[in-house]
Amino acid sequence: MSAPVLLSADTPAAQLDALSEIMGLARGTDGSAVTSLLLLKSATDAAPLPGEGNTLALLELLATLGAADLTAARVVEPHLDARAILAQAAQLPPDGGRADGIDFASGSWGVYAAEGPGMALTATEHDGGWQLSGRKPWCSLADQLDYAVVTAHTAHGNRRAFAVDLSSPGIQPAEGLWISRGLAAVNSGPLDFTDAPAYPVGRDNWYLERDGFAWGGIGVAAVWYGGAVGVARRLLQASRQRRPDQIAQALIGSADLSLQSAARVLAAAAADIDSGRAAGADGALLAQRVRGVVADAAERVLSAAAHGLGPGPLTAEEQHARRVADLQVYVRQHHGERDHAALGGMLLARESAPW
Repeated sequence: MSAPVLLSADTPAAQLDALSEIMGLARGTDGSAVTSLLLLKSATDAAPLPGEGNTLALLELLATLGAADLTAARVVEPHLDARAILAQAAQLPPDGGRADGIDFASGSWGVYAAEGPGMALTATEHDGGWQLSGRKPWCSLADQLDYAVVTAHTAHGNRRAFAVDLSSPGIQPAEGLWISRGLAAVNSGPLDFTDAPAYPVGRDNWYLERDGFAWGGIGVAAVWYGGAVGVARRLLQASRQRRPDQIAQALIGSADLSLQSAARVLAAAAADIDSGRAAGADGALLAQRVRGVVADAAERVLSAAAHGLGPGPLTAEEQHARRVADLQVYVRQHHGERDHAALGGMLLARESAPW
């Protein structure tokens, strides 16, 4: 139940040791977001940047965190994504220095790029600097983190990324309730910005157009996969504790098929990212495919575990019940049929047949 989640049989021994150590630390957080913040340095030290030749190791790290504790993974994944975004941006202070009160080389980071109905965050330029005003939804752990990469609307309908100091007096939590049963410790309510100083990260629309946008989405899918592995391991454990009948065997077989397909698309995606085959429109298409395959696999594993384990572990085992609830919320970052439709539109826009 505590082995790292691997996408390759050739994972080096030193990396296995690092993954095992991080998995133990993540399991020890016991669903606490505050305790999970203590993982950030270890995870950052162990995580390569995507697209620099070892993306597979990054995805294995994210999957291992997901299998250990999805709250811990939900804290670490956006921090690593923010570090990647900052590394990909060209115009930040030299050597990761400070600007507008932001230390780009340290601290805990989030990424707030979601949009919501009736909400808009706008960016305006004043005397050579930028300020953000409005409301931003889905700002996870804003009261616990130091900084965040935030997207806002600029002139002419464009969107731009900015780095902000979350302790700024111009940034305050909006009224609202976080009543989620899954990822309950990762408060993700909206923030209100009032002339909050911000430092631009990339030009207009760079955040969405860069290759790393798709790669970050694949990283999230690796966490979903790890969470599904954790659920499936509990199903396997139950069948080894008693003589499994044919139904139990069928459910384990179904979970295995789902996880095998997800693991293979993640490993192939890592190879595509490092080889340059996941750039531009190809990267966007790849991300839609990977996220769809992994999300479907996670939902099938959740179903197999529910049918195979019954209500007992959901009502009497804190870790399993929390993992199921966390994964059900986490995987809803995939928008189901809407994302399938987006994928279909991408395929129809291409001249060549996809299969």
